[in-house]
Amino acid sequence: MSDVLHPLPAGYEVSTDAARLDAARVHHWLSTDAYWAMGRSREKQDRAIAGSLNFGVYDSASGEQVAYARVVTDRATFAWLCDVYVDRSVRGKGLGGALAAAVRDHLEPCGLRRILLATADAHGVYEKAGFSALDDPAKWMALGQR
Repeated sequence: MSDVLHPLPAGYEVSTDAARLDAARVHHWLSTDAYWAMGRSREKQDRAIAGSLNFGVYDSASGEQVAYARVVTDRATFAWLCDVYVDRSVRGKGLGGALAAAVRDHLEPCGLRRILLATADAHGVYEKAGFSALDDPAKWMALGQR
């Protein structure tokens, strides 16, 4: 299978190749500009990357990473899409929705029962990729809520 997955807007590509990730950039984005990860340590972010399926979006001409998403999954029944971030300089180009669709498409052959995510402000982005609110959120529980 090719490293380049789902097509993005012209001039961008998505990849799951861990060697292409700019881990320092990802850490900076998340720890300084993502409400859910503010202050996250580099060590914790590196452990999260190591234990996950990672997606990077890259400028095709320069190779510079411009977006990121992380998936925690058993590749059989369940996945959690998290740490989705698009650099402020390229927002508004449809990269977030295309990245969510790329994750969906990449995981489709696994036959997962459910892919979950949590968002405070990007529901419309994920709805374009087929995500919807839980039918019965009262069934769900969490440990360590904040």
